[in-house]
Amino acid sequence: MRISNLCIRRPVFATVLSLSLMLIGLVSYTRLPVREYPKIDEPVVTVDTTYRGASAEIIESRITKPLEDSLAGIEGVDVITSISRQENSQISVRFKLERNPDSAASDVRDRVSRVRNLLPTDTNEPVIAKVEADANPIIWLAFSSDKHSALEVTDIANRIVKPRMQTLPGAADVRVFGERKFAMRVWLDRERLAAFRLTPQDVEDALRMQNVEVPAGRIESVDREFSVVAKTDLTRPEQFADIVVKQASDASGSYPIRIGDLGRVEIGAASERSTVRFNGKPAVALGVIKQATANPLSLSKALRAELPKVASELPEGMNVSIAYDSSVFIDRSIESVFTTIAEAIALVLLIIFFFLRNFRSTLIPLVTIPVSLIGAFALMFVLGFTINTLTLLALVLAIGLVVDDAIVVLENIYRHIEAGMPRREAALKGAEEIGFAVVAMTITLAAVYAPVAFMTGRTGKLFVEFALTLAGAVLVSGFVALTLSPMMCSQLLRHESRHGSVYAGIENFLNWLTAGYHRVLTAALARRWIVLLAFALVAASSAILLKSLKSELAPIEDRGIILGVFVAPEGATLEYSDRYARQLEAIYSNTKDVERYFVVAGNPTVSQGISFIGLTDWKVRKRSAGQVVKELFPKFMGIPGVLAFPVQPPSLGQSPRERPINFIVVTSATYPELLEMTNQILAEVAKNPGLINVDTDLKLNKPELAVTVNRDKSSDTGVQIETVGRTLETMLGGRQVTRFKQNGEQYDVLVQVADADRSTPSDIRDIFVRAKDGSMIPLANLISVDETVSPRELNHFGQRRAVTITANLAPGYAMGEALNFMEQAANRVLTPGYAIDYAGQSREFKTSSSSLALTFILALAFIYLVLAAQFESFRDPFIIMLTVPLSMTGALLALLLSGGTLNVYSEIGLVTLVGLITKHGILIVEFANQLQEKGSDIKQAVIEASELRLRPILMTTGAMVLGAIPLALATGAGAESRQQIGWVIVGGLLLGTFFTLFVVPTVYSLLARRRENPASEAPQIA
Repeated sequence: MRISNLCIRRPVFATVLSLSLMLIGLVSYTRLPVREYPKIDEPVVTVDTTYRGASAEIIESRITKPLEDSLAGIEGVDVITSISRQENSQISVRFKLERNPDSAASDVRDRVSRVRNLLPTDTNEPVIAKVEADANPIIWLAFSSDKHSALEVTDIANRIVKPRMQTLPGAADVRVFGERKFAMRVWLDRERLAAFRLTPQDVEDALRMQNVEVPAGRIESVDREFSVVAKTDLTRPEQFADIVVKQASDASGSYPIRIGDLGRVEIGAASERSTVRFNGKPAVALGVIKQATANPLSLSKALRAELPKVASELPEGMNVSIAYDSSVFIDRSIESVFTTIAEAIALVLLIIFFFLRNFRSTLIPLVTIPVSLIGAFALMFVLGFTINTLTLLALVLAIGLVVDDAIVVLENIYRHIEAGMPRREAALKGAEEIGFAVVAMTITLAAVYAPVAFMTGRTGKLFVEFALTLAGAVLVSGFVALTLSPMMCSQLLRHESRHGSVYAGIENFLNWLTAGYHRVLTAALARRWIVLLAFALVAASSAILLKSLKSELAPIEDRGIILGVFVAPEGATLEYSDRYARQLEAIYSNTKDVERYFVVAGNPTVSQGISFIGLTDWKVRKRSAGQVVKELFPKFMGIPGVLAFPVQPPSLGQSPRERPINFIVVTSATYPELLEMTNQILAEVAKNPGLINVDTDLKLNKPELAVTVNRDKSSDTGVQIETVGRTLETMLGGRQVTRFKQNGEQYDVLVQVADADRSTPSDIRDIFVRAKDGSMIPLANLISVDETVSPRELNHFGQRRAVTITANLAPGYAMGEALNFMEQAANRVLTPGYAIDYAGQSREFKTSSSSLALTFILALAFIYLVLAAQFESFRDPFIIMLTVPLSMTGALLALLLSGGTLNVYSEIGLVTLVGLITKHGILIVEFANQLQEKGSDIKQAVIEASELRLRPILMTTGAMVLGAIPLALATGAGAESRQQIGWVIVGGLLLGTFFTLFVVPTVYSLLARRRENPASEAPQIA
């Protein structure tokens, strides 16, 4: 080829080309951000609306439904889900990934504003927010102390530590969990209130009037100026207790009634609806959220550098620990991938040296590796990619691929030199012969990823960076093979007249192998029906293997952490949930390989909780996280009173709280009817031991006290309905009346009845209100209280009433099996008017499976068309691509034997394999065509081409297989995903290459057209 000839004649020019590529790549590498996965800004917009006092049913009909109807018409909506709870409606609009998140949020605001006047007038303004995919803490800090109260620990964490964390490079926000924020608690005694003929409203009015902070101005004299500070605000409990609510009088005279006479005032916690403990000790947790484009490793490094300074400033006895750091897994995973890269380079170097037995020769393809990998960084920078586990995985695979083209060029030139041809002539002739094949192989392998780059859905977008990074490295390697490699061959290779005994021994073995292959191939071509029968059997067995393999979204990776989720019965208190959380902690403390545990009770509701169990480092422990989960599971099941289960966080960036099975039933029927249908499905699901911890989000059993006001009695006594409602709100729920200042911060003043006076339903009746004649009337005379049950929440999916059935998977049970079972159970149970859908990981699995199947078909079509255009033939690509089903069989067999599954990693490996295995066919067919043009007949040409190409085929196969071996045998963080793709490449190439050496020549001898020497028709273009 012209560029090869130019580089052979101008070696400095060829060297400068590659050095320039490396220089640009190195600069690009320093500017590439680091992440665990490629950035996906999911276009999810939420609409949160509050309507005080409304039941879930009223929220559904008057808030959620009108908003959903308006939002449904927005362009690019994937699905709309909603949750209607007491006093709150939350709608989530998930858009297709093609939509711009900002414009999507703008459209949602517009649609909400259109129907705002249809909502009840007392409704709070809907809050519209764009959900960031990264808006979850990546690092948790635990603050604990044996000498300080929870209030003091919270205060230090909020005032001193939180601002320091928020200024770290890459930090977006810091959230506090388990906090006990300062508040001035005014605990009222209902009997004293009644005795003094006062109501909670009187206390609230006194607080508002007597705790104020107003500017007083200044005094200006002739020469001096004074600022006037009116100290009208209150800061201490005793000051609030001295507030006069009313002037009363008796026979002895007038006297003031103070708040201290009506109850007690103290500084306490504003809310105690959640608890946090770290390693069994009470704690306050700070969660650090990174910016969307920030490097989590840099943020973690900055935090760890700042933490000793923070710890030195904490009061004596207060400690801070890193309870959870997700960047540790990213760091270890990336470290493992770099180790894998080094191992792959060493193994590839070994196989090249085995075949060439010459350091000079080995250096030529070895140089291709750094040039191609570093050159790929430039492409990644231009396309806005990041350094993440997927792009690094692409670079590991690239190691075995990028040397292929250089090996083919080197072997062909080396063959001519060994035949006695001068180095430069051999380089020119060898590059000319092999140039077209190199271009064909490079473009073919790059073309196989063209469909991957256009995959839709979240999983598809995740793998775009993988596909284009690998394609970029391969394109750079093809360029190097046509420029640098021929030049280095012309400079470094030389004919060796004498060789050592090791060289001679290996050469004799390779000659014996080549001669044996020649004999077997000749015999096979004499009995072509045997080869075709073997081809049919091996290809057909791939269908059997495909059905026998289990399928899932992605392998569960050992991320060094386990989540313990627990759910208490509806209506359970925080004390109830916390009691069982302590039982879980006792299990953790006695479990081997558990290094730390971090438990949050009361998240997201008081009857739920989650714990983060940190395991010892991957290098230290011998057990995987899955094995620890297997040990914990029966212990969790042995805890009565709560539903508790341990799970491993999912891969591919899903929420750690999300269960793998999210099966949705939608209908327009009533919720009781939907519940009845759900119970029938649950009865079917209970028969399957592969589905564990099955639950639904349709709960119609939330304990509730229904307070009904007798309006006639209320009217007779002159007590307003609003007064009854406000009194209940203040006394039972607590009302924020005003604020006070402490240490430069503002805190709430809360009025509420004492805990002891609101512990039983009958306490409601003993609260007093004032009648129009000034007398105090107990609510027992005005209301009736009934114990009932109500829906915890009412859910919609796609604007229809819905229930989500969630479950975890038993060990060895795959997601594909589970969803198939659920679909069959639903088909047996559901009647007309009901339909099924999926959410979360289940939805991703369904969309990615169909998307990857289409991608595989498109990859075959792309390769066929590219080869047809290059070979100017529709037959030759067909011959070449017959090797694909053979390699599929090897890949699926390797997956089955290694315990793998069909998932996004293994399926991407299968797509990659299509491009790899066709390389061998290209070499044989291209050389056979050249020999035909030189006058050989078809059979002679294909035998000679196969024999001549045997060594480069074995070398490239060895390089690719040994390059993938470190992946297949990977250990440590994230190894489970790398193993899947590694076994696909190893198994597919080994079996596929073996059959390629016989199937391609056989089919070529049957289908190839006769080629004439083109020299007589047109001059050959150099």
